[in-house]
Amino acid sequence: MAGMTLAPVFCLLYTSDALEGREITLDEISDYRVLPGNFLWVELQEPGAELLKRLGEELGLHELALEDALTSHQRPKLEEYGEHLFISAKTAVLEGGRVLWGETHVFAGSNFIVAIAHGHLHPYVRVRNRLNAQGMGRGAGQALYYALDEIVDQYSPVLAALQERFLALESRLLASRLHRSDLDALYRLRREAALLRDNADPLQDVLQNLIRLHDSYVTKRLKNYYRDILDHVLRTAGTADHLRQSTGDALQLHLALLTTRQNEAVQKLAGWGAILAVPTVIFSLYGMNFRWMPELGWKWSYPAVLAGTLLGALWLYRRFKRRGWI
Repeated sequence: MAGMTLAPVFCLLYTSDALEGREITLDEISDYRVLPGNFLWVELQEPGAELLKRLGEELGLHELALEDALTSHQRPKLEEYGEHLFISAKTAVLEGGRVLWGETHVFAGSNFIVAIAHGHLHPYVRVRNRLNAQGMGRGAGQALYYALDEIVDQYSPVLAALQERFLALESRLLASRLHRSDLDALYRLRREAALLRDNADPLQDVLQNLIRLHDSYVTKRLKNYYRDILDHVLRTAGTADHLRQSTGDALQLHLALLTTRQNEAVQKLAGWGAILAVPTVIFSLYGMNFRWMPELGWKWSYPAVLAGTLLGALWLYRRFKRRGWI
């Protein structure tokens, strides 16, 4: 991405006789990969086509999967290419109150995991720390669990921030203090909630397929851990969808309140217009220059007309007041 400093390539080798991973170069991957008991964790940030091509040659990755990994507009999915898997997942990071979206592509082989981050940089420091702490328990299934768990864990603070923003906007809406900028914020919130749901929902199929069909990664020991990720994804997708619906309901409520206020204003204007119509009609009649006018020769005609006008206006006022028009 323009103006973005890319993180270095992490290529860590884990062996049975070492407590922590040792950094190796990309060109050394094929040499260590063939040795039994070795495991490789590779992490790339915004790699170019040449770098991905070298990686594919070292690990024997399928060219179609490498082509998918080069772009950052893949839907969340799981695909099998011979001896390795390709997984695409959307990432979300909360930074300064803003939700920054990204994408991670994961290659999983029998003794390696490759995590490729696109969009907003998402270094998997916690994954590397957890791998270093595992000792002899490291492996492709364990590392893949750590990577997917890291992605899904980042959804929780994002969802919590969206819910907090909604509650603040909802309180202003119910207090009739919602401004135009708040409406824009409410619409953006609805769009972000829908995006979170759309990004989290396909991960259900990814995790279910991993659990059911790929026991070489999701071993009996790891099944409960993968089911825990699946449970988090289900809750995230469901809550995000509920938040999207609530935000849409809030927009509809705002429009309904606006319509009600407009109707009330129109009723008030119509009521006062009807009241003012009484003196307007009567006085306009007496403003005509006719020779013969009613009661022109009667001494009490002027106060009688004023009294009749006032009584008519008061009668209309009371009727409209009872109906709530004014």
